[in-house]
Amino acid sequence: MIVGIVGKIAAGKTTVAKFFEEKGFCRVSCSEPLVDLLTHNISEYSWVPEIPEKSEPTRDKLIEYGKRLKEAFGEDILIRLALDKKRNCKDVVIDGVRSKGEIEAIKKRGGVIIYVDARPEIRYERLKRRNASKDKVIKSFEDFLKVDEAEEELYHTSKLKDLADFLIVNEGTLEELKEKVEELIAVLKSKKV
Repeated sequence: MIVGIVGKIAAGKTTVAKFFEEKGFCRVSCSEPLVDLLTHNISEYSWVPEIPEKSEPTRDKLIEYGKRLKEAFGEDILIRLALDKKRNCKDVVIDGVRSKGEIEAIKKRGGVIIYVDARPEIRYERLKRRNASKDKVIKSFEDFLKVDEAEEELYHTSKLKDLADFLIVNEGTLEELKEKVEELIAVLKSKKV
């Protein structure tokens, strides 16, 4: 089983993916192959399309390199690399799916898409709490909205919601989110032949 997780910055994509991981799924993010290639950490892959100059994987570098890879090797390159990295797993959850092409690549392989949603104010508070190095440039709610809008322009994330098989609104507690994910996993496993 392949599950792709889509959503805006700090909506809870990784948290949802971790709950899937707790239920036996192998977790991989779409940006993981980019980070691995930029840092030359490629031993888990059976193939790589290219090895770029080694550099620090900042948000900007990841976006720039991801665009270049997609132009050169196809819109589904990150899905192919992520699935290659987890090729020995039965069930895989892919965190941070970002484009229509990636969604189509997952669905073409029989996978499903979950869109994780939350209001901007909630997402900004989460982003501040997670304090990730890739988010260093975001110092205020206005900065967050600019980055969010830039990502929307780049990936059209809101439109991807229409392509999702399931929607999870993540505006409650962690326990509530976990419950929603567990119910969804039960539905997915019951449909599995």
